[in-house]
Amino acid sequence: MRAARLIHLLLLLQSKASMTGPELARRLEVSERTVARDVQALSEAGIPVYADRGRTGGYRLVGGYRTRLTGLGRTEAEALFLSGVPTALRDMGLADAASAARLKVAAALHPDLGDAPAAAAQRFHLDAPGWWRPHETPALLPALAEAVWDDRRITARYRRRDGEVVRELEPYGLVLKAGAWYVVARAGEDHRVYRADRFTEVTVGEQVFRRDEDFDLAAFWEERAAEFARSILRESTELRLTPAGARRLPHVTDAAAAHEALAAAGPADAAGRVTVTLRVESLEVAESQLLGLGPEVEVLGPPQLRTRVARVAARMAALYD
Repeated sequence: MRAARLIHLLLLLQSKASMTGPELARRLEVSERTVARDVQALSEAGIPVYADRGRTGGYRLVGGYRTRLTGLGRTEAEALFLSGVPTALRDMGLADAASAARLKVAAALHPDLGDAPAAAAQRFHLDAPGWWRPHETPALLPALAEAVWDDRRITARYRRRDGEVVRELEPYGLVLKAGAWYVVARAGEDHRVYRADRFTEVTVGEQVFRRDEDFDLAAFWEERAAEFARSILRESTELRLTPAGARRLPHVTDAAAAHEALAAAGPADAAGRVTVTLRVESLEVAESQLLGLGPEVEVLGPPQLRTRVARVAARMAALYD
């Protein structure tokens, strides 16, 4: 455990010119006293670690010291070759760069780990696009990826429902969700989400923008995705579900909304049925989804949804009479 921490400490010092004791303690999840002892252990092992005293002091490696660590374990090596998403890299125009990087890492591995790349590729594969839809790469995705990578402002034409608009954007990141690419960009003071396939023209400028260092792409996307999921569930329905219907509900409608409705349900009746209040996108969507449950669900409200489901059930009964 301590050996792994010492290696982590050494790699952290290699990645930055200088790091303070509190900063290292936070990254290593140990106390500052432990950091001081670990630094002393590295020094005694011949690693030229220097401690700068004072309020602005910290730890640094002397003379641009670099270690040549070749101690990747099998699990680490295999995980490294799982870090890329082949489809996404190809879409962004980075397939050749990723291939070259994997070859370089593979060449540096210990001979006993030479089969790690093949072992990982033969056991795990990530297919990002959804089912039953052709995978189409947005034509301007490589240009957008270039701007994201180089922190360059773009001038873009973007297609909306009411027509096309021209926007000056600072592209912060790209997100691949269910086969669709999205661009997270700053427009003015706000960060917004744009579908990559709706850009009709992109000009990558020469001006480099300054990133907000506190911006967290993953956290931003998670928050916006949750907001979007809540925003489209505009209607409320009341349902009576059999035990089988309750089990299948998350599979025919929004899973998060279904689990939320089931968690808030009251006690079951004598027949084992529960009554739930389920948020749905629209009554039309709810009708098509709930019909998939057949007799395992009874729509109690709103009245227009109950009438629509009853009408379809009557037509089906007549058809199969």
